[in-house]
Formats: sequence, structure tokens, C-alpha cells
Amino acid sequence: MKKIEAIIKPFKLDEVWEALNEIGVSGLTVTEVKGFGRQKGHTELYRGAEYVVDFLPKVKIEIILAEKQVDGAIEAIVKAARTGKIGDGKIFVTSVDQIVRIRTGEMNEAAI
Repeated sequence: MKKIEAIIKPFKLDEVWEALNEIGVSGLTVTEVKGFGRQKGHTELYRGAEYVVDFLPKVKIEIILAEKQVDGAIEAIVKAARTGKIGDGKIFVTSVDQIVRIRTGEMNEAAI
């Protein structure tokens, strides 16, 4: 089993969710996060004063999948989230050793 964490632009969330839904991903967790990479923030003007916004709003999607679904999920996320501009995000894939569904006690792939 694998965990996919994708950091994307907030306005791309619906497109990514639809793309994942089309390939059979049934559950995901979404968190509003802030951060920066190569963008290094930007400058804004507020009431005539200029200030730097270091952390940009992003959305983090977390999905646990069987290994056979990982490549399709990555492809769906990339296709749906890509704008071609800096700051489109990143995808991280890590191994998951164990899953337990609290309500039923099901374990591992049965708990996904």
C-alpha cells in the first residue's frame, strides 16, 4: 500500500478530485496548507503599504491506495493539476505498513 500526498493550487482541487473519482479512488483527505518552493512568495499592496507574502495558500491531498492504483492516480493528479506555471505543486509517494479501520477492525487493503 502507498500513500500519495499532493500539494496543489487550491483552484485545481475540484478538477483533481474529479480525475481521481474517474479512476476509482473512493476516499481522500484534503487540508488547506501554506508554503512555498521556488516561487518564494510574492509582494502585495495593502492600503498603500507594500508587504511580502512568504507563504502561499495550497491544498494538500492525501490518498492511501493499493500499489496497482498508484501510477494511474499520479497520472490523473498531474494531468488535472498542471497549469504549466511555477507553483503547480508536488506529489510525494510513501509506503504504508499498516491500516486499521477503527469501526470494524478491518486491516490493510480491506480497510482502504
